[in-house]
Amino acid sequence: MRLDFSDERVLAVVAHPDDAELLCAGTLARARDDGAAIAICVLCNGDKGQPAKPVKDLKKTRRNEMRAAAKLLTAELFFGDFSDGTLAVNESSRKKLITIFRKFRPTLVLAHSANDYHSDHRAASQLAEAVSWFSASTGHRTPAKPLKSPPALWWMDTVNATDFEPGFFVDVSDYVELKQQMLNCHRSQMARANDSDFTPIQELMQRQLEFRGSQARVAAAEAFQCHTAFQRATAW
Repeated sequence: MRLDFSDERVLAVVAHPDDAELLCAGTLARARDDGAAIAICVLCNGDKGQPAKPVKDLKKTRRNEMRAAAKLLTAELFFGDFSDGTLAVNESSRKKLITIFRKFRPTLVLAHSANDYHSDHRAASQLAEAVSWFSASTGHRTPAKPLKSPPALWWMDTVNATDFEPGFFVDVSDYVELKQQMLNCHRSQMARANDSDFTPIQELMQRQLEFRGSQARVAAAEAFQCHTAFQRATAW
C-alpha cells in the first residue's frame, strides 16, 4: 500500500524548534516529494532550554536554527512566539493559530499526541485539535477567510515512543539523512548532549526511527494515529 500526498497541503504543528525533526520531518519530506505543499508551525520559542554555557539571546538563536532546518526541507515556516512553559489553550492562542491555518490552508495537520511527555506538547495537541475545527468555522473571525472544510488530523508519535500505540506507519527510510541534517541545525540543543536533564536528541531520533521501522518491516518509520472524531476523519 502506498500513501500519496500529491495535491495535499501538510502542516506540522509542533511545540518547539526540533520537534518536527524528531517526529515528522521524514513524512513532510515524503509529502513534498509527492508534490504537496508543506509547512511547519513552531508555537514556542525554545527560550528556556539553555545549554551549560548559556546563549545570550536563545530565542533568536533557536529561531535562526529552525529557519536553517526548514530551508533544508524547503518548508514554509510559521512561529507562534510563545515562551516555553506558557503555552495554554485560550482565546488568544486559538486565534493566533487559526490565523496561521487560514494563511497556509492545510488539508492535513500533523500534531503532538495528547499524552506526550512535555506540557507544551500537550497544550499544542489541544490547540491543534481545536483549531483544525475552528479554522473552518465562520463564527471565528480573522482577516483571512475560513477553510472550506476542517483538515484531516494525524497525531504524531510521542517522544521516545512512550505510551503510544501506532495506527499506521510512514516509511521514511529515504529521508533519515535529511532528518539528521535538519536536527544538526539545532546547535544550541546539540550543546546540551551531556546535560543531566537532557537526552541527546540525535541518538533518540535514530533509536525511535529504527524501532518504528522494525515494527513496520522497513529501515526507518514514523508512527501516527488518525483523529477519528465525528466529522473529522478523512478517507485516503
